[in-house]
Amino acid sequence: MKICVFGAGAIGGYMGAKLAQAGAEVSLVARGPHLAAMQENGLRLIEEESGTDVTVPVTASDNAADLGPQDYVVITLKAHSVPPVVDRMQPLIGENTTIVWGVNGVPWWYFHKVGGLYEGTRLATLDPGDVQWNGFGPDRMLGCVVYPAAEVIEPGVVKHIEGNRFSLGEPDGSKSERAQTLSKALSEAGLRAPVRPKLRDEIWVKLWGNLSFNPISALTHATLDVLCTDPGTREVARNMMLEAQEIAEKLGVKFPVNVDKRIEGGAAVGAHRTSMLQDLTMGRPMEIDALVGSVQELGRVTGTPTPTIDAVLALVTLRARVAGLY
Repeated sequence: MKICVFGAGAIGGYMGAKLAQAGAEVSLVARGPHLAAMQENGLRLIEEESGTDVTVPVTASDNAADLGPQDYVVITLKAHSVPPVVDRMQPLIGENTTIVWGVNGVPWWYFHKVGGLYEGTRLATLDPGDVQWNGFGPDRMLGCVVYPAAEVIEPGVVKHIEGNRFSLGEPDGSKSERAQTLSKALSEAGLRAPVRPKLRDEIWVKLWGNLSFNPISALTHATLDVLCTDPGTREVARNMMLEAQEIAEKLGVKFPVNVDKRIEGGAAVGAHRTSMLQDLTMGRPMEIDALVGSVQELGRVTGTPTPTIDAVLALVTLRARVAGLY
């Protein structure tokens, strides 16, 4: 079984290193100094919780044609980075290749095999020009909600901070053979990979925090513990989450916790800078469409007003444009 991780930065590097350690036939697509370091020295993985520090030899390239067709291609890029590389990924995709969507936010294939009123709806915010719908095809997609926290601390070195769960799920909710086969491979690598019948519920619980905490932190530069406890920003986040909950429930999603518990969970993370704030301060493109704009679009699809989301989206989009990051 051949597995390629496309976008082997922090999360992709963590998964790739664990698979390589377990003896899986895994390859990594990366670029720049990080790729060069992995090619020369292997991939070093530091696991903070267990205190382990290992370097594993890996097959890594920036050219998919070097690697050939795969059984699984795991995409761990940011959502806005995927459409421009769909053509570059084609050499990895054979007749039976499964593409695993390990990307934050609402997936572009959300309404594929969901059933009901919205079946087949396409989301322009996430897949402008249907590049992914046509280039990958929704039938190849296997959902994945990513929970680990990791970072690339220097080229070729990934530091894993916490978490080892990658929840998997078919768009139609079935426990397919391809989902269970990948789950077994990830489990053998020491990762938790449950196959969920209702992965969209998990997508929304994670999105709940990303939708609100990320843009508010980018606008205020506050860490999670501060923005979740300051009365003003907590109320803004809460209103955004309630608007999102109304949309999601119209789409059949069930939330296992209430809004206040979810905000308390964010506060408990402590003085953490969200990914959007990190991107802003480091001059990297910001994940606005996947995390916020997509929810606004879903509000329009379902006929749900989103006044707080609209206001925060307008502010953070302008902030990103002024910084040249959108």
